[in-house]
Order: sequence, then structure tokens, then C-alpha cells
Amino acid sequence: MHPSFKDLAAELANKDIHPSIQRIKIFEYLIKNPCHPTVDQVYKDLHIEIPTLSKTTVYNTMKLFVETGLVKILTIEENEIRYDIITETHGHFKCEECGAIYNFKLDIDSIAIEELSGFRVSNKNVYFEGVCPKCLLNINKNDRKE
Repeated sequence: MHPSFKDLAAELANKDIHPSIQRIKIFEYLIKNPCHPTVDQVYKDLHIEIPTLSKTTVYNTMKLFVETGLVKILTIEENEIRYDIITETHGHFKCEECGAIYNFKLDIDSIAIEELSGFRVSNKNVYFEGVCPKCLLNINKNDRKE
């Protein structure tokens, strides 16, 4: 079950974010689509529902959400910034075939890395790349046809 409009507005207000209609809809989109969207994806999908929405509003809202810890930036490709609604530490897997990014649980906080003793770590990211089960199934089907 997804949170109500009132619940979303309250959650934004708890983060000292003025809950405008655009911000609430962007927040709702991120919750309903935890697919690590880009600003362009969010804009394209929401512009249909909110014709007055501008890409600048989406950029500024995402920046505000990052600053308040509501979302995290995910940079797997150098030229692409994605946003992650799940702010707890976890890993990511990117399919080389379809480009989808999947989350997986990872207890990275319990890993001690001797070479980083004395360092202050501010960000922890683990990325795997390969082929997801859906694409692997399609590849296997195509291999059998040949």
C-alpha cells in the first residue's frame, strides 16, 4: 500500500520541505517507482499528469530531496545521475542488456577494511554488473533458436 497524499505531505514537512503539489507528486513517483529514475524519466512521466511541471522544478526538487536525506544520488554511469529512494546502505546490480538497476541487501557497515583504517568514509557504494534473469532467459531462448 502506498502512502496517502496527506502522509506524503506530512513526511515532506517533517524534513522541513514545503509540501507543494509538484514536490508531493515527485516524492510519490519515487516511492511508486523505485527504479532509480533520472530527472528526465521523472519529468517525462509526471509531465503527462502535471502539464505545468518544468524540468527545472524536477531538478530543484531532487536537489532538495538529496540535501535533506530523503533520496540518495546513484551514479553508476559517469554521464547519468539517478536517484534512489532507499537511503539505507545497500548494493546495486545493473543489467548490461536492459539497463535495469536492481537493489540487493548488503551489510556493508559490518565489513572492516584494514586498508581504510584511519579514514573517514562518507559514502559506501557497491555495484555489480552482469545480465539479469529476465534477459538471461531471453538470451538462452535466442541461443536455442540458432
